Amino acid sequence: QVHIVESGGGLVQPGGSLRLSCAVSGLRLEYYSIGWFRQAPGKEREGVSCIGSNDRSTHYANSVKGRFSISRDNAKSTVYLQIDTLNPEDTAVYYCAVRGWEHCPESMAVAFFGSWGQGTQVTVSS
Repeated sequence: QVHIVESGGGLVQPGGSLRLSCAVSGLRLEYYSIGWFRQAPGKEREGVSCIGSNDRSTHYANSVKGRFSISRDNAKSTVYLQIDTLNPEDTAVYYCAVRGWEHCPESMAVAFFGSWGQGTQVTVSS
């Protein structure tokens, strides 16, 4: 059974940074692509980044390019999301999800990802 735990969220001032972690157990992480999504109150869940398995290619939503950086440590079975220059529009619950395929999808649709974590709250406010 796949188990996913996100951590690293919190309250941060505008312009600050956070590093979110996604710890995955129950599978060999190295064979799967991993996505990060976020959902703000009253809005749909939005895909923000994805990292492939073997080629480790990375993908970002246009809204976060240049500020978000995704990485993975297969030995620790963990994927990270570095978020810099945070602004209030980044406030959301951030989720990690496993895709049953080594490559990231062309579209970061929720339906392309299988197992999900419970999320970690990121709040950007002064």
